[in-house]
Amino acid sequence: MLQTLYVKNLALIDEVEVDLKNGLNILTGETGAGKSIIIDSISFALGEKVDKHMLREKDEAGYVELIFSNLPDSVTAQLRALEIEPEDDTVILSRKITGGRSVAKINGESVPASRLKEAAGCLIDIHGQHEHQSLLHAAKHLEYLDDYAGAELAEKKRSLAGAYKDYTACKKQLEEQCTDKEEQARELSFLEYEVSEILAAKLTPGEDEKLENEYRRMTNSKKIMEALQLVDQAAGENGASAMIGRGVRELSAVSAYDEQLEGLEEQLAQIEDLLSDFHRELTGYMDSAQFDGERFAQVEERLDEINRLKAKYGSTIEAILTACEEKQARIDQLKHFDTYEKKLREQYEQAKAQVDALCEQISEIRKNAGAVLREKMISALQDLNFLDVQFDLQFTRTGRYSANGFDAMEFLISTNPGEPLRALKDIASGGELSRIMLALKSVLAENDEIDTLIFDEIDTGISGRTAQMVSQKLHMIAKNHQVICITHLPQIAAMADAHFYIEKNVVDASTVTQLTLLDEEQSVAELGRMLGGVSVTDKVLESAREMKKLAAQAK
Repeated sequence: MLQTLYVKNLALIDEVEVDLKNGLNILTGETGAGKSIIIDSISFALGEKVDKHMLREKDEAGYVELIFSNLPDSVTAQLRALEIEPEDDTVILSRKITGGRSVAKINGESVPASRLKEAAGCLIDIHGQHEHQSLLHAAKHLEYLDDYAGAELAEKKRSLAGAYKDYTACKKQLEEQCTDKEEQARELSFLEYEVSEILAAKLTPGEDEKLENEYRRMTNSKKIMEALQLVDQAAGENGASAMIGRGVRELSAVSAYDEQLEGLEEQLAQIEDLLSDFHRELTGYMDSAQFDGERFAQVEERLDEINRLKAKYGSTIEAILTACEEKQARIDQLKHFDTYEKKLREQYEQAKAQVDALCEQISEIRKNAGAVLREKMISALQDLNFLDVQFDLQFTRTGRYSANGFDAMEFLISTNPGEPLRALKDIASGGELSRIMLALKSVLAENDEIDTLIFDEIDTGISGRTAQMVSQKLHMIAKNHQVICITHLPQIAAMADAHFYIEKNVVDASTVTQLTLLDEEQSVAELGRMLGGVSVTDKVLESAREMKKLAAQAK
């Protein structure tokens, strides 16, 4: 559940920290008090974009922090699959914005906003003010059904994703095959020329590196020999070697008088031996390192040939040899094109059959889940004062395969007796759409592992008995989920397990939004304001208390 919400320096909020409760959390307040800012702040913390103009002070950072605790095991497992480890059964999501830049963190570790969204998808679901409008778009209906169908469908869709990738690859490969005999002959001739050119070069892996080292050495042979001659003079018989030999002899003559000198004599003798070995190897290198003009020309010519092949076929000898193998394989295909094409078509047909079978299985799972969803939706809609409602799911086939199957689906509804089932966009009003979405959310919540649900003004376009039934539906959802709901209706607010009041005040000549948890009497007073408007009389307060009493009985 969302345990704590902390907001600082965003829009009308200077600084707010609130501890939310289990069950149904209701947020009410005057129009313009900043209720939507609370939802916008939560959305920002969950990775959504935020307008930089929401910052109260340009020089200060805006900051939102959400603390989730008491996580269900299923949610913990989902987070771990994303390599997010809850600490003491707690996950902290935070986001800070400074100017146009934002920094997102999970448990104090900086992450991209996309990763924050992934984590949020496991923890919380926000139904915004206008989300019910998505019901007007049939493409969204299949997404809702797939959410309801759950794990079995998700597993099949993962299998389909892989099979569809293989199918599209086979289809593309088959379509790219040229069946023109003259074009095939030209391609075959050109490939044979290229293969012949590569094979004639008799390339050996690593050959280029050895040749480049040899070429570099011969190119700089004069400079090398001049340096070695200087070294020979410095280390040879007329240089360091002679002086060290003389030093060894002098130490040998006096070491008998002091045993400590024996160690120094031994060290210098070792240096003399090392220098002697070095000088012998140096002389041998100089004797063998004579410049060979003929060899230099051979190396230069060979490197030119290798570099020409690299420019045509690959940046390394290994890449050239790989290209040669691929060209030889293509030559074999062209020489036996009918056999190759037949095999390719068989692979395509197998991939297509696999995709078709998975699409059929997915469609069957959807239809079975849809039958259950239909009955549950009718029941949920009746609970929300759609007394003679009919609801159904209309399946059609798109006529093509995709990674999502071949189904298209649209919700159909009839809200009055005798009326035929029609698309939601053709008959539903704004208030009806809000209730239909609430019914859908309540049905989805039965299978939904997300613990916290937020409803922003779910009461659009409803009143009276319908509002009472909406409040009861929210209470039912809140039995198994934490629900946070912004509302203008007292019937819904009366059902609160925790009632928060959002108000706008002037503090130090600045307008700020504040959020307060109401006790029982304060909640009654707020219900009275919602019922009575400007004038809250004793009779209005009595009605508010009665409303709270009836709500408690309904629980």
